[in-house]
Amino acid sequence: MTLWIEDACLVGHPRRAPFRGHVGVADGHISSVGDGPRASVSAGDERVDAAGRVLMPGFVDAHTHALFAGDRLDEWELKRQGKSYLEILAAGGGILSTVRAVRAASASELEAALAERLARMLREGTTSVEIKSGYGLSTRDELKMLRVIAAAARDFPGTVVPTALLGHALDPAEPDFVRRVIEETLPAVHSEFPGIAVDAFCEQGAWSPSDCRRLLERARELGHPLRLHTDQFHALGGLELALELGATSVDHLEATSPAGLAAVAASATYGVMLPVSGFHTDQRYAAGRAFLDLGGKLVLASNYNPGSSPSSSMPLVIALGVRALGLSVLEALEATTRTPAMLLGLSDRGRLAPGARADLLLSSHRDPRLLAYELGGNPVQRVWVAGQEI
Repeated sequence: MTLWIEDACLVGHPRRAPFRGHVGVADGHISSVGDGPRASVSAGDERVDAAGRVLMPGFVDAHTHALFAGDRLDEWELKRQGKSYLEILAAGGGILSTVRAVRAASASELEAALAERLARMLREGTTSVEIKSGYGLSTRDELKMLRVIAAAARDFPGTVVPTALLGHALDPAEPDFVRRVIEETLPAVHSEFPGIAVDAFCEQGAWSPSDCRRLLERARELGHPLRLHTDQFHALGGLELALELGATSVDHLEATSPAGLAAVAASATYGVMLPVSGFHTDQRYAAGRAFLDLGGKLVLASNYNPGSSPSSSMPLVIALGVRALGLSVLEALEATTRTPAMLLGLSDRGRLAPGARADLLLSSHRDPRLLAYELGGNPVQRVWVAGQEI
């Protein structure tokens, strides 16, 4: 049996601008993409009349910290009083306050919270999502987080891609913390999660470039792909390190120089920009327009976390990408579907083309520009994962 979604505004075909057409889905994959509102339907096939609304690939959110406990509302009040993100972190708040909450939570409590967030993300059209550890810091609690993410991946109708964020913050109670992470936590993660991407946060008050080098070089020796948070507030050399080591992505880039952006664009590394973080934290945004014009592989992601980016909404990411990063609507849509799918190694999705996995969303809008123009609310009406409506 084939599912036919007819009379849709199709967005995400790799070689065409949005057009009026229809999509066939069989055995979990797109079987055909055609012009015109109607398809030739056989007896027993299912039909969905899109009534001219936007049909596009499901969102792929390639950078999140969606597994956490507690909240950071008190710190938000401090921020509104003028305290900076780094000042709050230096005083034991920020990431460290979430670390305390995650350590105190049981695995079952974390699983329940993550399942609820993933269900909301799916309703918002996110069918594939990366989730990082990093709020455990200790070997025991990092493994606890990664096991919870793995459990969520088994239960989530879409796709969850885990990342071991082992270099997130420095534990002030552990004087030789970096060495312990490299010599104890990393081997434990490698034993239980071989091949998982390893990430770090290179920033003042977090991991220094030299400490990131020690962690990432050892992770690379063990066969792990590398990612790096870098240049959020300061350009400390993390970008150059990531490129030297062949990192899959560099994420944030608000403080990256034009020369740094050009270096990333000339490499195989993806540039991941997180505009909700800039909106919520300090009104600083990465130079998305310049990066694309240089030929860079641009990904937009939510950075969903309780402190610097308290939103899982990819439509909001798109709206900010257009307003603050200077992207066109179609560029922002590409940066939240096809390109992040490639970053995460999910080359079978993120586009409307025969053979692609049928992770799809149907919007309430008939013009794709409304996905960026409208602020607030959820424009996603229907979601399919591997051809099954959720």
